[in-house]
Amino acid sequence: MKTKVLFPAIALGTLLFMGVYFLINPSYQKSIEAKYHYEMGHYKEAYTLANEAFSMDVYNRMASTIMAQSLTSLKYVAYINQAKEYMNEINKIANGDSISSAQRAKIKLMSEVVVDSYTKLAPSVITDSELVKEAATYHANFEKLLEKVTQ
Repeated sequence: MKTKVLFPAIALGTLLFMGVYFLINPSYQKSIEAKYHYEMGHYKEAYTLANEAFSMDVYNRMASTIMAQSLTSLKYVAYINQAKEYMNEINKIANGDSISSAQRAKIKLMSEVVVDSYTKLAPSVITDSELVKEAATYHANFEKLLEKVTQ
């Protein structure tokens, strides 16, 4: 009868100790804050906080994971921003009366940059699916555009 109570009590005590340690450790507090910012889509802030937490405790796997995921998400955000910028510039060119060969070459070059940059992105299971989907949409659009410009 004693063992039926002793083992669960030890397990519960261990879990309680781990929970308290997790909540009062400054490294893990920063990690929790970084996770919050990551989930809210503030990837730069999440990376900064996770980096601080990791600097405090190099064994903090939560901080390491958030740092890596924030970096991946920041790459996706940069890719999407670049694609938007190039698309706006291409739309300005397309709205003109005619497209010169220099402008066609510029469109081709911008399309190649966006298409090639996409291959360097590597999503993970944790990466925001909306970011991945938006990047894939821009990639597909620029591939079509590149196809039309090279014909």
